[in-house]
Amino acid sequence: MDLLLLLFSLLLSYLFFKIWKLIDSKQEKDCYILDYQCHKPSDDRMVSTQFSGEIIYRNQNLGLTEYKFLLKAIVSSGIGEQTYAPRLVFEGREERPSLQDGIIEMEEFYVDSIGKLLERQQISAKEIDILVVNVSMLSSVPSLASRIINHYKMREDVKVFNLTGMGCSASLISIDIVRNIFKSYTDKLALVATSESLSPNWYSGNNRSMILANCLFRSGGCAILLTNKRSLRKKAMFKLKCMVRTHHGAREESYNCCIQSEDEQGRVGFYLGKNLPKAATRAFVDNLKVITPKILPVTELLRFMLKLLIKKIKIRQNPSKGSTNLPPGTPLKAGINFKTGIEHFCIHTGGKAVIDGIGHSLDLTEYDIEPARMTLHRFGNTSASSLWYVLSYMEAKKRLKSGDRVFMISFGAGFKCNSCVWEVVRDLTVGESKGNVWNHCIDNYPPKSISNPYLEKFGWIQDEELETFKVPDAFM
Repeated sequence: MDLLLLLFSLLLSYLFFKIWKLIDSKQEKDCYILDYQCHKPSDDRMVSTQFSGEIIYRNQNLGLTEYKFLLKAIVSSGIGEQTYAPRLVFEGREERPSLQDGIIEMEEFYVDSIGKLLERQQISAKEIDILVVNVSMLSSVPSLASRIINHYKMREDVKVFNLTGMGCSASLISIDIVRNIFKSYTDKLALVATSESLSPNWYSGNNRSMILANCLFRSGGCAILLTNKRSLRKKAMFKLKCMVRTHHGAREESYNCCIQSEDEQGRVGFYLGKNLPKAATRAFVDNLKVITPKILPVTELLRFMLKLLIKKIKIRQNPSKGSTNLPPGTPLKAGINFKTGIEHFCIHTGGKAVIDGIGHSLDLTEYDIEPARMTLHRFGNTSASSLWYVLSYMEAKKRLKSGDRVFMISFGAGFKCNSCVWEVVRDLTVGESKGNVWNHCIDNYPPKSISNPYLEKFGWIQDEELETFKVPDAFM
């Protein structure tokens, strides 16, 4: 009897051990953000209203028709006059970029951001186990990842990934790479560097769909330190809860809606098609279908399903009620309350229309979309790094509290929609980061008005006639 009792005790202990081991191994695969640092370029790279006019006027390929189009575009863009551009634009060399211009632009970013991040966390570059770099429109040999390894003298066994061409959603793709590595390797530190090189990609032609990118994209970048180390869990800021990636590259319309190409004169630029909003909406809807059940409570999902069922029954009884009178292209509301599972919405700053569209679809308030709107106004569209400027705004405004969930939504060429949810590990409401990119100006946001002064300064162009128009002497 004693022997049976002993065997039963051993079996029970072994079972408990296996359960504990399973839970423990799962915890070691978790992905945490230890810290992050957004890049603030120097003030001599700040694009004022006056300087914007000078850039446009010195483009000999533009005329009055293009001036009127650009004025309308930039006035409605939501971008202010404190964003940053690459140095060659200030030197008047945007039509003659060199490879070195792009490399120098990236060096300014990573020396500043990675340096500050490692110093603040008191971590040596040799402690980094994984390095993921994403810069879509600059490919150099050696790679930018190799340049970072050389600059910081990282270990020879560091796992390296250098991504290009992934567009504005690339930073979440980089995070996903780290997350998957963490599933196989424990006790690791990962560094993600996300930016975009504008220097070699400034468009100097007159194609409207390509010159629009000059109005929206601005310089920036972010370095993110991630870990699955158990010893650093309490120091972490965020924990990754889930991620969903949607790719519509198989659809020709989606694939071609934003693409790097040449215009009729052979000038390389980034084409933004008229069907871009439609492609973004499709990708967004498909992404939401997958991630929504992962992030919302069962009660809200059941309420939505019941509401949808009742609506379908009513439409069957009276088909005329199923029609909508909304204009084509108007984003439809999701019909589900995302605030039952999410406290903060970190939206890609692709433009005013993107922010407004997501805000309308998810039924968000002005408070919810304020971080994205203010980021677009202060820093512009910094491509893949824009999400982290939005997150920094939330942190600087002391919105992030322990247990809160942050929903990140990004879009990119391909066409892609990537989203994820982070859980705030600890209160970030007491001046968490001395290196927050918003610290110098957060008290001024949100301003009373985010309208830019372009219309006030250049509105007279709208009254000009092609036959009599002459470029002002101030810009000659």
